Amino acid sequence: MNENEFWYIERESTRRNLNRRHEKELSKGYFICLHCHQMVSLHPTLSGVNNRNHCPYCLWSRHMDQYKAGDRLSACKEGMQPVGLALKATRNKYNEEGSGELMLVHQCIECGKVSLNRIAADDISENLLLIYKQGCRVDPENRGILLQAGVNVLTDMERDVVTTHLYGIPTVTLPN
Repeated sequence: MNENEFWYIERESTRRNLNRRHEKELSKGYFICLHCHQMVSLHPTLSGVNNRNHCPYCLWSRHMDQYKAGDRLSACKEGMQPVGLALKATRNKYNEEGSGELMLVHQCIECGKVSLNRIAADDISENLLLIYKQGCRVDPENRGILLQAGVNVLTDMERDVVTTHLYGIPTVTLPN
């Protein structure tokens, strides 16, 4: 057995153990964040969403879904980094510009899959603003990858839209 085969087998064994632990946590109504290791409650009264899929502290997620939200068919199971904010497209032709739901954009650190996730009621607003500012600085290559996935990350031009969604007022001093 060469070094690469050993590394792969060990990694797969660790992944299976993490998946078993994660399933046990979910059955108890919480999960431990892969990124910051905080305990995160799944209870809808805390988060305001029925399917909690990211940490409210660091905003990282885990690659669980493959084809549609909630299918839990992904074999990847790696961390999904928050890379920006976007507006969910609506089908309502009467909605005005910037009125879609504010969504958190995640990208898998292993396979690159991009997904949109609802912002939960207990997400820390200051951290959401930091992710927004990070998304404003996405380089053109990565912005192109996100656009190919159908995600238009918000830019500096939509600052008032973001602060209105988060705070109900158009202008808020953003942290550096």
